[in-house]
Amino acid sequence: MPKFIDTHPMEPFTADELKKLQNAAPDEFGVTHHDILFSEKDNKIYCVLDAPNAEAIHKHHEKAGIKCDWVCEVQSTRE
Repeated sequence: MPKFIDTHPMEPFTADELKKLQNAAPDEFGVTHHDILFSEKDNKIYCVLDAPNAEAIHKHHEKAGIKCDWVCEVQSTRE
């Protein structure tokens, strides 16, 4: 499955909510969280996601009322 990284504002999420989202089952768009990195100080989230394509990433975030600043397909040295 392709891997993507994106960034968007942290609000309206809290650190505790992000920790719960980390282990969420795949959504209807086929998106799962590989890792969620965040900075409360900078109001930024960096999501590392497994998804079929970038469109699924955008739909995943739109459903939560979030607009990504950018989405980029990436590869990892970790499997």
